[in-house]
Amino acid sequence: MTVRDAIVDAVDALVRDRGWAATTMADVARAAGVSRQTVYNEFGTRQELVQAYVLREIEALIAAVEAHVRAHHDDARAALSGAFGLFLRLASDEPLVRIIVADAEGGELIRLLTLTGLSVATDRVGTLIADVWPQVGAADARLVAASLARLAISHALVPTENAEASAAAVTRLVGPFVDEILGE
Repeated sequence: MTVRDAIVDAVDALVRDRGWAATTMADVARAAGVSRQTVYNEFGTRQELVQAYVLREIEALIAAVEAHVRAHHDDARAALSGAFGLFLRLASDEPLVRIIVADAEGGELIRLLTLTGLSVATDRVGTLIADVWPQVGAADARLVAASLARLAISHALVPTENAEASAAAVTRLVGPFVDEILGE
């Protein structure tokens, strides 16, 4: 494990315990077993540290979604519904999402999560769609990916029903377009 990983792990533990607003760079350094200067040397600023943390959490969620889609590549609607529900279930346990929903951090984390999340998810899911279903054009893959990313973040931050019901509703909405671009 690198020093950088240890520092981000410390952020994760502290955020889960007390939230981002109550977490200082000194707290992070102490929890990671490094000096505060080391934290600054690795990340530069508190903002860059939280960006690294948010990115790591987003990457973990997307990796789970990718694995599910690849495992269900032969049924696009099942892949879509299952991956969307999986994302929502995982996001509901994600401390970043819980903090944002509780509004404990003001707008800092929600901006990071939505901006970084949308960008990373759109790129990764667009690439995944093109890889798993090569008959889908790049523009359509990006359109589906961007739409699903926006819907996923919205449903994660403001849940109105359980993950399975949300996934079924999104699949009902997006499914016909998915069928069209897959030529089914």
